[in-house]
Amino acid sequence: MPDSPDNAHLLIQAASNIDRRDAEVLLADAWSLTRTQLLARAMDPVPPEVAARFAVKCARRAAGVPVAYLLGRREFWSLDFEVTPDVLVPRPETELLVERVLHHVQTAGAEVADLGTGSGAIAVALAHDRPAWRVTGTDWSADALAVAQRNGQRHAAGRIEWLAGDWFTPLAGRRFEAIASNPPYIASDDPALADDGVRHEPRAALTPGGDGLGALRTLINGAPDYLKPGGWLVLEHGMSQGPAVRAALVARGFGHVTSHRDLAGHERVSEAQWPSP
Repeated sequence: MPDSPDNAHLLIQAASNIDRRDAEVLLADAWSLTRTQLLARAMDPVPPEVAARFAVKCARRAAGVPVAYLLGRREFWSLDFEVTPDVLVPRPETELLVERVLHHVQTAGAEVADLGTGSGAIAVALAHDRPAWRVTGTDWSADALAVAQRNGQRHAAGRIEWLAGDWFTPLAGRRFEAIASNPPYIASDDPALADDGVRHEPRAALTPGGDGLGALRTLINGAPDYLKPGGWLVLEHGMSQGPAVRAALVARGFGHVTSHRDLAGHERVSEAQWPSP
């Protein structure tokens, strides 16, 4: 890439080692512009300090760092979330999990938990759409929980309880209308862990080791002790894990076991209801 192209158009064109749209987004961010504003100023000279910041971002993007980490933010559920390398980048398919919880829980003052909350995307989306709900987010990572708390303060201030601890540990004695989770579910030998982007995300949030089902089994086996009668467990999982997740839910005694497909047509979210007496 030339050290000082004359204008934004040439600078983007010179960033040939990354996707053009990524280059546009990164240059806009380096210049404190929106992408639309940048495109409108494509022929404007780029200040040297902006070009220097852009060059650093391009080098990191070429090395596989997700754009969301370079920007420090990602949109989810039409909300702007802070993201750092301490949390997974929220993905569109996880919005399906939010949709399913909203579909099942109709009680105005419902208590809902998001386990392994990461950036807080699920908990914040639920609290944002249902201000009367009591939403709890848990995570074992203090760094991830700090990110979640900042996102909660921005979009649902004072309406989410954040608790430190592994899965159900912080929830002793409590029961919920719904428990949701997007746990680590990639198998330890899955080549996807080496893919660009993914390899820069926190490994513990991606894989529990082994066949990838360990965290899902923990959630399925433990959830009945924390669900109210008729409560729902809603889980995100890998696109080939639906049959195993459904079988585990049925074996544990859940009813109304169903899987739902994401926009790409893959089974992505499975849900089940804990029976009423």
